[in-house]
Amino acid sequence: MTVKISKNIVGYRVTKADNQQAQPDTSVQDTGPKPVEMNEYIERPDFLLGTTYKIKPPVAEHAMYITINDILLNEGTDHESRQPYEVFINSKSMEHFQWVIALTRVISAVFRKGGDVTFLVEELRSVYDPNGGYFKKGGVFMPSLVAEIGAVIEKHLKAIGLLESEEMSEATKRILAEKRAEFESSQKAKNDDSAGEYPANATMCNKCSTKAVIVMDGCATCLSCGDSKCG
Repeated sequence: MTVKISKNIVGYRVTKADNQQAQPDTSVQDTGPKPVEMNEYIERPDFLLGTTYKIKPPVAEHAMYITINDILLNEGTDHESRQPYEVFINSKSMEHFQWVIALTRVISAVFRKGGDVTFLVEELRSVYDPNGGYFKKGGVFMPSLVAEIGAVIEKHLKAIGLLESEEMSEATKRILAEKRAEFESSQKAKNDDSAGEYPANATMCNKCSTKAVIVMDGCATCLSCGDSKCG
C-alpha cells in the first residue's frame, strides 16, 4: 500500500534481517511558517509607527526634526519585532538641504535592506567636522552634525530594543552623587550663574563625550557615565 508523506521525515528505522516488515517511523516535525525578517522586498504598508526627535545644534540656524518610522514584523506572534524602515529630517533651514536629503535616503535604504543595522551608529558618530565640533546642552560633545544624527538613531535603536542600554546600578548612581556633592562642597562655588549640570572645571570624558570628569583623591571620575581611572 502506497503511503503519501506530506510532512518532513526526521527519523527512520532499518528493516530487520529476517525480512520481517519493519514498522516505519512516522515521526515528523511541523516547524510551521518561518518568521519574516526585514528585507528590501517588503512593501511599505499604509501604516508605520513613527517617532520624532528634535535637535538644535549650534551649527544650524533652526532646529531639526528627525522622524524614524518603524515597521512591525510578525505581529501577534512570538517573533514580533519592530524594525526601522525609513528616516526623514525636516528643518526651516535650507543650508544643509542637499546632503541631509541624500543622507536620509541612504540610511533608509540600509534600514530596508535588513540585517544588523546597528553599525550605522558607529559610522555616523565617527564623522568629524573639520571646523570643529560643539557641545550640546548638558555638556555632551558632538564632533559634527552628522554625529548628532547618529546619536539620535542610537537612542531610537535602544528604545525599540535593537541596542542594549548601559544602565548604571543604583549603587553606582549613589556613589557618583556623593562624589559630586563632596567635590562641589570642596570647591565652594558661590556664583550661581556659572553653575551648570556638572562642575564648571570638569573635563571631557573619553567614554561618553561629556564634560563631567572631576579628579578626587587621585582618581578621574566621570559624573555622567561613571567611568573612572586612578593615576
